[in-house]
Amino acid sequence: MSQVLENIKKEASLLGKNIVLPEGEDSRVVKAAELAANEGLAKVTLLGNPDEIKMNNPDVCLDKVVVVDPVTNEKTEVYAEMLYKAREGKINKKTGAPEYADVAAAKASILKDYTMYAALMLKAGDVDGLVSGACHSTANTLRPGLQVIKTAPGINTVSSSFIMVAPNMDNPYNPDGVAVFADCAINIEPDAQQIADIAISSAETAKNIAGIEPRVAMLSFSTKGSGNDDKFFKSVPKMQEATAIAKAAAPDLKLDGEFQFDAAVAPEVGKLKAPDSSVAGNANVFIFPNINAGNIGYKIAQRFGGYMALGPICQGFAKPINDLSRGCNVDDVVAVIAITALQAK
Repeated sequence: MSQVLENIKKEASLLGKNIVLPEGEDSRVVKAAELAANEGLAKVTLLGNPDEIKMNNPDVCLDKVVVVDPVTNEKTEVYAEMLYKAREGKINKKTGAPEYADVAAAKASILKDYTMYAALMLKAGDVDGLVSGACHSTANTLRPGLQVIKTAPGINTVSSSFIMVAPNMDNPYNPDGVAVFADCAINIEPDAQQIADIAISSAETAKNIAGIEPRVAMLSFSTKGSGNDDKFFKSVPKMQEATAIAKAAAPDLKLDGEFQFDAAVAPEVGKLKAPDSSVAGNANVFIFPNINAGNIGYKIAQRFGGYMALGPICQGFAKPINDLSRGCNVDDVVAVIAITALQAK
């Protein structure tokens, strides 16, 4: 286990946060619930029928896990009413009818959609964070968050980041041994305002989860106007505008751009191309212009550079929600539980 992940788990274990896992039907999630609870990373709440979970996972001991069955839970009516009120007046685009005709319809819906049920538990303050996605799509995980949890104050964009952990500490361009890449998984072609939101959220992730003081580079194929694609895609002006918006919104944050990657990480290049910048040459948070660049970039670092990629970590929600990969293993789920607990501090 990397030192970064070890630190995350150690800090999470001191917080006593309650993390809900709505996918009690998935054996990986059930095993992760057992391990996370036994390690003391968080108080773990697992949703599902207790008898079915026990029958399907005979070798798992859930003595330290709270198993909640939405069908019999006394708070289900409360959650149904919360959902009905939160979505009152919203129209189903496919049918043209209200999303929920009444509280009974909302109740029927959450008894089919345990991720929404978990989001309502989070909204009510009965848990501190939510982890889902092992057997559901990203859309199924994020939609309940967008509908009932909403975004954090001052942030209008839910995004994702990866904490990139170096295989060793001898890289002169990454003396921290860790970096943050965003957005690599959610926003396909974000506009300038969205990129500014992503940058601010990623800086919070760097500080609160990765444990580094953020120095944020807004990436491009251009450094301080050296390149121009106004005639075609306007990606350089987009990053320049995003930089200005982020600086205005978070004036105390060390953030600058637009930078080519080498100008962002190599002191000799940063000094040459952006001599007046406090970020050029020593950045540790990297904001990509779109998901193509971000996704390709983190996977190059992973496969060619040997970096461990922790994530994707969801950012921007008012309360912590994280989306698992459907290809995740038990250790991945445990790690995300710890990260989510840390986001809830």
